[in-house]
Amino acid sequence: MRSIHVDTGVADALAAFEMPQRLGFGVLMAPVMYRCQYQDGRWWDAELMPYGPLQIDPAAKVLHYAQEIFEGLKAYRVDRDRAALFRPQMNWERMNLSARRLCMPDIPRDIFMQAVQTVTAYCEDFIPRNSGQSLYLRPFMFGTQPDLSVAAANSYSFLVIASPSEVYHSGSMRVLVERNDSRAAVGGTGAEKVGGNYAASLQSVQATLAKGFDQTLWLHPSDRRHIEELSGMNFFAVMEGELHTPALSGSILPGVTRDSLIQLARALDITVHERPMDIDDLLALIKSGTCTEAFACGTATIVSPISVLGDADGQVYELPDTPGPVARQLRQALLDIQEGRGSDRFDWMSPIPPECYP
Repeated sequence: MRSIHVDTGVADALAAFEMPQRLGFGVLMAPVMYRCQYQDGRWWDAELMPYGPLQIDPAAKVLHYAQEIFEGLKAYRVDRDRAALFRPQMNWERMNLSARRLCMPDIPRDIFMQAVQTVTAYCEDFIPRNSGQSLYLRPFMFGTQPDLSVAAANSYSFLVIASPSEVYHSGSMRVLVERNDSRAAVGGTGAEKVGGNYAASLQSVQATLAKGFDQTLWLHPSDRRHIEELSGMNFFAVMEGELHTPALSGSILPGVTRDSLIQLARALDITVHERPMDIDDLLALIKSGTCTEAFACGTATIVSPISVLGDADGQVYELPDTPGPVARQLRQALLDIQEGRGSDRFDWMSPIPPECYP
């Protein structure tokens, strides 16, 4: 295992940490964090330290050119004696795809796994034990080189922070179709997990919330017709008992939860269609009753049923089943694996190695 320095303040930070009754999502930060630096063409030894502010040069490239990527994954301990991570290998692979798109160095597998496993191990006592709750982990990396040239940095910080959390959005959602703005384009960074994609969604999200909806549904930037995804979640619809989701287009993030639900659905003998989905066709199918369910999915939200799709012209299309039987079945099947009640038929859960514990 790669060398890791444990700061002398970690024990005190852990001892002083208290869990509130209400967690929220991503609000309460775990008391420790992991950091590893890339400089002079190589990765240096890592450190585990108390959670706290970072010191950064005002000219660091991340602050001027947004050279930053991140991931999100969860550790569960609901019906388990010890914590386990859900599909961390896939998050590592996707993070490196994002790194290459932004001209950043690959994160070696042993560093990524050490980071998420060590933070989980030290925070195991703070992983909530109720269904739907977890330790949400946020790996991220950014350019630290302090100069204003428009070029990739030559030094980087890779960190992992964590948050004991509820699900991101409980209950059903009201979703508004975005007909004008674009979140990302083919050839851009839509298929990568970079902060700029989320910054580009904020104007639409703000307008969506002001109209009484919860989330924006984005359309393909070239035709403003084909469904892409929500600002932080992938989209599914159910028609005549079959599952439909937009095919990956180069501007849609390939979600870990999306991939997991597709595999689960097929294992449960639910037919899955990954295809281009025209928004006007979908709204007509909702109106006719052919489309009976719609839901969003993601690491933070798991599965969130959609009760209403609103259009830019003010029309509202209600989904009759919220949550519908397919969404309920898939959500429960996924949680049974994540939380330790069901058979891990896909070998998705990754236990924490004993050497990671204090």
